[in-house]
Amino acid sequence: MSSIKSGWVLVFGVFGAWLLGMHTATAASAPPLTEVKVLKVQSASCGLEDIAPGQTETKCDHQGPNIKIYVLEVGYGRGPQAGLDGADIDGVRTRVCAFDNGNLTDCAGMVSKVVGWLYIFDMAGKQRGTFTFRNTSINAPGNVLSTQLSIK
Repeated sequence: MSSIKSGWVLVFGVFGAWLLGMHTATAASAPPLTEVKVLKVQSASCGLEDIAPGQTETKCDHQGPNIKIYVLEVGYGRGPQAGLDGADIDGVRTRVCAFDNGNLTDCAGMVSKVVGWLYIFDMAGKQRGTFTFRNTSINAPGNVLSTQLSIK
């Protein structure tokens, strides 16, 4: 997966306050996965829809050829898998960093604390389906975290 384009910046407002209080590991070890969640779904018909904690289905009827799904992964995983109705879908990711003062960045050219990844997945022209994301922690305890959302 490659670096993400500037459009991902919109997503940071959703989880910026959440990251302010989180603790990160020292440079000696990568933090294990602690959370994965769908943050937003984007389409021409609905714009950016925020996905609330515990929400299992989009509220808006997303339509159009360019539906995107934004996923936050906190910690480090070793094999992200994303799919729509069981078929793999493509995405891009960028590092998410947090500084001691709470500012967030994509980490480009900066020395900062990497706290996870922001993924953007493309539904590849599909209009509906169940999106799933899963990853396994890179280090102990090797936990597997997943999330899913029905896109209507």
